[in-house]
Amino acid sequence: MIRFGLLGCGRIAKRHSDLLGGNHIAGASLVAVCDPIRARADAVAGKFGVPAHYDMDEFLARRDIDAVAVLTPSGLHPAHVIACAKAGKHVVVEKPMALRLQDADDMIRACDEAGVKMFIVKQNRFNVPVVKAREALDAGRFGKLILGTVRVRWCRDQAYYDQDDWRGTWAYDGGVLTNQASHHVDMLEWFFGDVVSVHARATTALANIETEDTAVATLKFRNGALGIIEATTAARPTDLEGSLSILGEKGTVEISGFAVNQIRHWRFVNELPSDKDVVEKFSVNPPNVYGFGHQAYYHHVVDCLENQRAALVDGLEGRKSLELISALYESIETGEEVALRFTPRLSRLGVVS
Repeated sequence: MIRFGLLGCGRIAKRHSDLLGGNHIAGASLVAVCDPIRARADAVAGKFGVPAHYDMDEFLARRDIDAVAVLTPSGLHPAHVIACAKAGKHVVVEKPMALRLQDADDMIRACDEAGVKMFIVKQNRFNVPVVKAREALDAGRFGKLILGTVRVRWCRDQAYYDQDDWRGTWAYDGGVLTNQASHHVDMLEWFFGDVVSVHARATTALANIETEDTAVATLKFRNGALGIIEATTAARPTDLEGSLSILGEKGTVEISGFAVNQIRHWRFVNELPSDKDVVEKFSVNPPNVYGFGHQAYYHHVVDCLENQRAALVDGLEGRKSLELISALYESIETGEEVALRFTPRLSRLGVVS
């Protein structure tokens, strides 16, 4: 049994605590929670009958915690992950792993030195339609990749950003590219591979925040394919979609829904008998499984820890999407095309003003 503690009891903690505390993850249990805001810690602790802590050092001193889910503001992830590593705890950290590449490197180094594993939460990789599309990619069914696009058209009104003073700030959160669209950016890079360069634009259209609520970008991949990112939290009055399109010389797949969880198009030049099963049986996540992506992700984490398997999204993999996001912000600031493998100069992401 892998015993988990939750560090941070804000909005995203509900999904993690319900899965771990509600016994939805075989081989895992929730043993303690921690948040400096006592009401938040007490609410989660009381629901699942576990101890609440308000001091991180006291929380990490518990010997009955094997792994910690770090669910704090993104700008605090580095300090918290490093503290967990020094305490000998494995770490599951919500996206993005950090806001600065140097911080990501420090986190990876700390976990390596402590001999603990770090898992970056990218639960959409476990969505059933995404798994099927990845199987088609690995089988070479797309042929030469031509164009990849992601669209994040979500609604986050001012009340959402006003929930916490860190939301929409450069130092602790970032904008739509860093927060809401980071999963989709990861999807694009996972399917199309290394990015050579990006060109991005952004604006703060509706929200009263420091960072952007709307952004567009074009990407050039090393394999010659092109990519498009469209991301906004200014859709009104409700969420519209979170989608991924994969266009190749031999096939096209579009996965849409709210969170890359429903097959809209599944077409290949060379059809297979199994294609009918994909459309009929695997086009959506199981509707009766709570938090399917996160649940599948935690099953993966437990399997990795119990059987010494490699993580699908470890620190190095998580760093790749952060580097891409950093390049997008650099392009936004300069107005120029930015090559990957660069050192940020003007990006304000993660910088305390």
